[in-house]
Amino acid sequence: MSTPPTLLLIDLQQGFTDPRWGPRNNPHAEANAARLLGAWREHGWPVIHVQHVSREPDSPLRPGQPGVEFLPATAPRPGEATVQKHVNSAFIGTDLHARLQALRAQDLVIAGLTTDHCVSTSTRMAGNLGYRVRLVGDATATFDRVGPDGTLHPAAQLHAAHLASLHGEFAKVVTTAGLLDDLRAPA
Repeated sequence: MSTPPTLLLIDLQQGFTDPRWGPRNNPHAEANAARLLGAWREHGWPVIHVQHVSREPDSPLRPGQPGVEFLPATAPRPGEATVQKHVNSAFIGTDLHARLQALRAQDLVIAGLTTDHCVSTSTRMAGNLGYRVRLVGDATATFDRVGPDGTLHPAAQLHAAHLASLHGEFAKVVTTAGLLDDLRAPA
């Protein structure tokens, strides 16, 4: 029997509700991530919550700030694994790969924040490590960014570009509804 897919929820933390980040896309990302989490809990499948613990003194994601805490709708329950990271990749400086190997995980489903930083970096590394990754595009989001030349890049544009660059190379980009339908289909 093959092992069930592991759900990797990246940085679904209160600090990303801080207005300092500016405009963002996909206001339903967290609700979609919560739907995924509910399905995983219903099946008893493995879930790993990734928490960014910043070392930057002015970050809302640093220890001692309310922003470091998980969002209530997707917060870990007792028995669900949590991995703390300090950089964009959930695999660097953590035991995530060892945990996944202990689970005999081959298939990962990734959702979280932000599409162009921690989600993208972790998805790329997961693909390079040989995991079969499904990235849930509508359960991720990002914020507007200003490029080095001063050009404003809207969040929706960045989100779409990152999903396009990941799809087919590092992951299969899917939707929440499509993934949940696939998981309910008989094997």
